[in-house]
This record gives sequence, C-alpha cells and structure tokens, in this order.
Amino acid sequence: MALPVILVTNDDGVHAAGIRALAAALGELGEVHIVAPDREVSACSQSLTLKHPLRAHQIEERVHAVDGTPADCVNLALVKLLPSRPRLVVSGINHGANLGEDVFYSGTVGGAREGTFFGIPSLAVSLAAKGEGDFSHASDYGCRVAKLILEHGLPARTLLNVNVPPGKPRGAVVTVQGRREHEGTVLEGIDPRHRPYFWIEEGRDHWVGDEMADIHAIRRNLVSITPLQSDTTHQGALAALRGWEATLADPKP
Repeated sequence: MALPVILVTNDDGVHAAGIRALAAALGELGEVHIVAPDREVSACSQSLTLKHPLRAHQIEERVHAVDGTPADCVNLALVKLLPSRPRLVVSGINHGANLGEDVFYSGTVGGAREGTFFGIPSLAVSLAAKGEGDFSHASDYGCRVAKLILEHGLPARTLLNVNVPPGKPRGAVVTVQGRREHEGTVLEGIDPRHRPYFWIEEGRDHWVGDEMADIHAIRRNLVSITPLQSDTTHQGALAALRGWEATLADPKP
C-alpha cells in the first residue's frame, strides 16, 4: 500500500528550522513533500500572487522553493508539483504563536486554509515562543495531530490551528479562538533621503478572559488545538440584520 502524500509549507521560508523539524517528524506517517516560500513572508495571510509569474526551484529531493506566499505554494504544489493529490496539508512550524485574531494575518494559517479550500484536511502548527526555539515538542504534537487526522478525517471546510507552548507541554486541549483588545503602535522615522517612513510594530494586546480560549491553554502550558472554519458568517447576527432589508429595499429618493 502506497504511503500517503503529505504536503508541508510555512511562511518562515523553506530553510527555516521549524519546517525541517516538522517534515522530519511527519516522515513516519507518509511521503513528505515540502513546497515553501524561498524567504520569510510572515503576516501575508492567504494572499495569492497575481501580478507576476511565480518561479519554483527544486533544491532537494521532494523540496521546492517558491518566490511566493504559502497559499501560492499550496496552489502550485497541488496543481503542478506533487506526484499525486496529498492526503494532508500541514503548515508550520511557525516561529511564534498564532492565537486569537492572528489567524486572519498569519501566513501559516493561510497556507493551511488554502489546503482546506481544495478539500484537503489541513492543519497549522505554531510554537508560542520568542527567540530561538526548541521545535522537538511542537513537531511531536504536530505529527500526533496529523496522525489522528489521517485516521479520522476532519469535518468539511474545517482546519486545525495548533499552538504549542515553549518547553515540554503538560498535555493538549481543544480550544476556541481567543479574543483580545489591541493597541497598535507605529514607529515613525526619517530615511537617509530625508523622507518620512512608518513601521507597524506588534503593539500591545489585552486578552479577554475565557478559560476555553487558546491563549488560556498556552498560559497553562497546554497545547491548544482550535478548529477553524472557512465560513466566517456570524450566524447570530443574521436575524437582526435582516431587519434592515425593508429599509434598504427602497431606492434612495
């Protein structure tokens, strides 16, 4: 019986330590192919490159570097580069957490979501640590979750966002997406040609207390596993907003 094909991508670049640790761990589950950006493209979300052609270079056996985003990589891999349709798409290991609203900015989550758009079970794996990280526990949990997905599948249009705390986790829990209030900060400066520039910084986050949230799990040294869906419709708001329809139905006089 042929081994399942597993596609691995990331947003830290094809040479990042996290993607190599993840691919090595997943090797026990199937035939791993890496198709990842040729450089870091963090915070690119699920953007696709449409204004210029993409170039892919095979740098090792079953390893391609692409001058694009994680979503570009998944597209190219599925349509052109892989020998067959993969059973699983795994994105990561991101060097840094992807919690709460990060899932809308994250290229790591964007790569996994792109796999979901193609109908392939997908997950994103992130290490919630700053500075140099030990990816051994994150790769282990990423592999364990991947094995469960291969065995049991996932609901349609659903991906898993896995965040692993630094150090050895105490276990794993299924969580909801956390919520936070964000205070943005922007650095302003003058370049050598005396022109002003602005640099968006990380800012400060104030997390809303929720014991079921991903951030709460990380603070308790637990792996957070959050199911995300591609349908972001706020079902609870539909009834109230439909009350607007009568007002909007009449053309403006």
